[in-house]
Amino acid sequence: MQRFMEQLDRVMTARLTGSVAQTVGMTAAVAGFPVPVGALVEIDRQSGPPIDGEVVGFRDDQTLVYPLDSLAGVRRGNKVRLRRTARSVRVGERLLGRVIDARGHCIDGGGQPPLAGSAPLDRDPPRATDRPAIDTPLSTGIRAIDGALTCGHGQRLGIFAGSGVGKSVLLGMMARYSSADVIVIGLVGERGREVNEFLQRDLGEDGRRRSVVVVATSDQPALLRVQAALTATAVAESFRDEGKNVLLLMDSVTRFALAQREIGLAAGEPPTTRGYPPSVFSRLPRLVERTGRSAAGSITAFYSVLVEGDDTNEPISDAVRGLLDGHIVLSRSLATRGHYPAIHLLESISRLSHALAPPEVARQVTLLRELLSAYRDHEDLISIGAYRAGTNPKVDVAIALRDPIDQYLRQTMDEQSDVAASQAALGQLMNQASQALAAPKPAKT
Repeated sequence: MQRFMEQLDRVMTARLTGSVAQTVGMTAAVAGFPVPVGALVEIDRQSGPPIDGEVVGFRDDQTLVYPLDSLAGVRRGNKVRLRRTARSVRVGERLLGRVIDARGHCIDGGGQPPLAGSAPLDRDPPRATDRPAIDTPLSTGIRAIDGALTCGHGQRLGIFAGSGVGKSVLLGMMARYSSADVIVIGLVGERGREVNEFLQRDLGEDGRRRSVVVVATSDQPALLRVQAALTATAVAESFRDEGKNVLLLMDSVTRFALAQREIGLAAGEPPTTRGYPPSVFSRLPRLVERTGRSAAGSITAFYSVLVEGDDTNEPISDAVRGLLDGHIVLSRSLATRGHYPAIHLLESISRLSHALAPPEVARQVTLLRELLSAYRDHEDLISIGAYRAGTNPKVDVAIALRDPIDQYLRQTMDEQSDVAASQAALGQLMNQASQALAAPKPAKT
């Protein structure tokens, strides 16, 4: 059935052809080939099978094609044929538990399952007026998030982190312990060595059974890295249309932006902010707006953002932060102390947490932030023993509860939590803090 659908897809396209006029960098300029941007084409080679490519723009009378493979073997005059004007990916329940590439082909050695459904790679986001309100908390399985940064079904958040601070482990724990019906994971531009490590160590068998993993490694062409993000989103949309609550984990949106930068510059776009062409900043909102809640189901999305030099204000981080409904910052200083997950609570925020959490929990979260802030502001004095007890009541309580708060925010890979348990534990901790703050202070002599 799968082979028949693919053959039918080929036959029903217009047999429009052109010829390679020249190659510039990673693009091929094709003469006599008036096809639309985004069309999938096939380029003949002097030796070897044809290679696929995508139309990315035009220059004078020539059509610019970005290949999905190396241009080795392509010469001037080789035929270029139109395959499809719109791209899609096969979807269905049989994708659960499988690992697929950017084109939707299974790469886990288990063969290609029969999939009757099809989803467009580039789909319009739901209309703003058709989006239901986000009013149901989602359990991520991470205590610090569920208790202090509560997120809901259909919310979109960013995980901002430098390299080596536990981002992949955090995503793996979410995939294993989340209350979502289906997990879709997009590994965009990942190192090949780390794919199996993520599948076996971080995701595990329990997480993999209800997950679809889309992989495009860093050595693959930029077009496939961009397509991997679109494929993961399209697969998530297909499950949402079936009424499922989907958790989309994309690692990382920064590599998606870097791949789009390669394509944009190859197509002749002018570099603007730090070398990023305008197409990067136009594609980012279109990508993230496709997720969220619809009348049928929801896609709760976590996009990891690699911050250059731990600078959360670099262009991609700044742009993504303005598009999302919250951000979670992972701290290198916490990670170096062995504090995992290394969530910097004072720098993180969920814009919907106060609407999703009961008022009492919201007050407890505010008190927790006040205690953490008080300790941070006086940390230098505390560390050298210069702080005098009784000077500031909140600092006194923050010092007394430093270890319990730290223990609450830590979590091992094998430790599972949920929203109810996380909020209950936070309530017990903050009740102690409230009693200590309300206790009468000894008179000063």
